[in-house]
Amino acid sequence: MQFQIHGLESLQSKLEQLNNPRKVKSAARKAARQAMNIARDVARNAAKKLDDPKTPKKIFREITVINGKSRNPNSIVMKVGVRGGAKVNYVNNDYNIRNKRAGKTYQLDSRVFYWRFLEFGTSKQPATPFMRPALSNNVDLITNKFNDVFISEIDKALASAT
Repeated sequence: MQFQIHGLESLQSKLEQLNNPRKVKSAARKAARQAMNIARDVARNAAKKLDDPKTPKKIFREITVINGKSRNPNSIVMKVGVRGGAKVNYVNNDYNIRNKRAGKTYQLDSRVFYWRFLEFGTSKQPATPFMRPALSNNVDLITNKFNDVFISEIDKALASAT
């Protein structure tokens, strides 16, 4: 995907006036979270249509927005995904037997691990993606939301600094 951002000159002057990297990063994190909430909501609505009403677990309840980690201290990473990710959750029987004797219970990281079979498909089932289109079909809406929230947060920070 390619992006073009216009109007950076006025934003750059505002950031120089603010001169506080913590407030800039805080504003960017808030804007990124609100922008990615759009993708989360679209993915939840799509997952509701795919969920099997016979199962007690619901995929749409496990879709969330979380902060990501980056090696660059100046970057913000915001992720939308299903809790537990797409990892394989196999259970070690020895581990379970020992913990059941000790009175402990074992809970899988992902309660709805089967979401990946819907998203990516299997050898016997075609893919029915609901996460990927949530972002790719709403890029303009998400970037506009980020811009609006980020600029308003920077304006608030400038107003409180003066």
